Amino acid sequence: MDVALEEIEFLALSANRVEVLDALRKASLTRHELEAETDASQPTLGRILRDFTDRGWIEHDGNRYAATATGRLVAAAFTDLLETMETELKLRDVVEWLPTEEMDFDLRRLADATITVPTRTKPGAPVQRVLELLRESTHVQIFSHAFNEQSLDVVREQTVAGSQTFEGVFSPDALDAIAHDSTLRQRLEDLLDADAAEIRLHDEPIPLAVTITDDVVHLLLRDEDGLLRAALDTDDDAVLSWARDMHEQYWQAASPLDASDLH
Repeated sequence: MDVALEEIEFLALSANRVEVLDALRKASLTRHELEAETDASQPTLGRILRDFTDRGWIEHDGNRYAATATGRLVAAAFTDLLETMETELKLRDVVEWLPTEEMDFDLRRLADATITVPTRTKPGAPVQRVLELLRESTHVQIFSHAFNEQSLDVVREQTVAGSQTFEGVFSPDALDAIAHDSTLRQRLEDLLDADAAEIRLHDEPIPLAVTITDDVVHLLLRDEDGLLRAALDTDDDAVLSWARDMHEQYWQAASPLDASDLH
């Protein structure tokens, strides 16, 4: 274990080492090509190539360098670890609010996600982010325990105008809040009347607040007290597939909503 950790430390302590080994994992390169690929100086590159050769991670045919089988193994594993740590750092401040129990995809698929948090100057930033996505999309799917007034307004406007299709499935609490407000109820009824919209009611609570806008998945993240803490959105294919599958499951288990259900 100690020797293995020392080797991990040897690689981790130099970004140049990581870049060189990863470059040689992908292709055989000359020394000049390696210098251009990694921006490492010739003296630094010389030391790295000697160290890698001593460990049997690379081989040299007199002109080009290439990773050996064990070099490729180390490079691939270290790249995976690096990507994992980069994702963990990105999610560290919001992971406690992520519905990870419902997520059956690798969290590393969130590495490129956009995370929006409230600030003192923009306390509504997470909601504004989803509104931005809603305004830009032509097809919207939602499965959620909530349907806030602003999202309702945007979806209603877009759908009634014929520029958007909408499929929403909500838990009872989400629609109860709207039904008890006459103004919001009328807006929801307008949405129900639109040919391009369909809303279904799920009998059981939905522990998520997920919006799919075309090919982007958006999650509103709340704490155990219901306070909005952050929003996360991504166009990753695996996350999109998960969200669409989840929407379909809730959709099939729900019943069509009729305007009479709101009175």
